[in-house]
Amino acid sequence: MHPLLQRIQQFSAAEEFLDFFGIDYQPDVVHVNRLHILKRFNQYLNRTPIPEDADEAAARETCKSLLKQAHDDFVKSNAAQEKVFKVFQDQDGKSISLDSLKASLTTRAQKA
Repeated sequence: MHPLLQRIQQFSAAEEFLDFFGIDYQPDVVHVNRLHILKRFNQYLNRTPIPEDADEAAARETCKSLLKQAHDDFVKSNAAQEKVFKVFQDQDGKSISLDSLKASLTTRAQKA
């Protein structure tokens, strides 16, 4: 693993990643989508791995570009559309109405 990736593994907040790479970000977007942004960043890193022998500047630029792209995905879209997490992938565009949820709970309560 590249030393830069080892260093950023210590970060815990999306803002730490964004600040470290000097990326301008929209706080309201990050507040709502922080986990989605980091998950997408990880997906991008998996598709574009950084070689262990890459120099620091190249590794940093690659990470910066991929993290900015991950952030910008959620500026233009939202978590449900981007489907980063399995719960959104399983939903596949279906919505659940409040009435159907209530009916489901009533049916379950009657069976219990």
